[in-house]
Amino acid sequence: MTSSTAKALAVLLLACSPALTACQTDSPGGPSAQAAPQEAPKPLTHQEAALQCWMSVEKTHQTMALDQRADVVTKCINDKMNGAKQPAAAPKPPKSKT
Repeated sequence: MTSSTAKALAVLLLACSPALTACQTDSPGGPSAQAAPQEAPKPLTHQEAALQCWMSVEKTHQTMALDQRADVVTKCINDKMNGAKQPAAAPKPPKSKT
């Protein structure tokens, strides 16, 4: 490569760099991230609840018999599914006697 060709390529690269930086796609605050609508969270399915509960029980109750673990998983699934369908009610403050 001759020095004049190298200089021409350097000038071309410098001239194109602002346009190339405008095309950068890995920044989290880009226009596509701002324009994307936020998706609503998916409702919890029975299968997903079962998967989460089994993973939790396998980690925490390793020494428990399989039948006992299945009972714990069933209760966990029921709790998750009831919690997913009905919002948790806030506990009522105790009435004070005055």
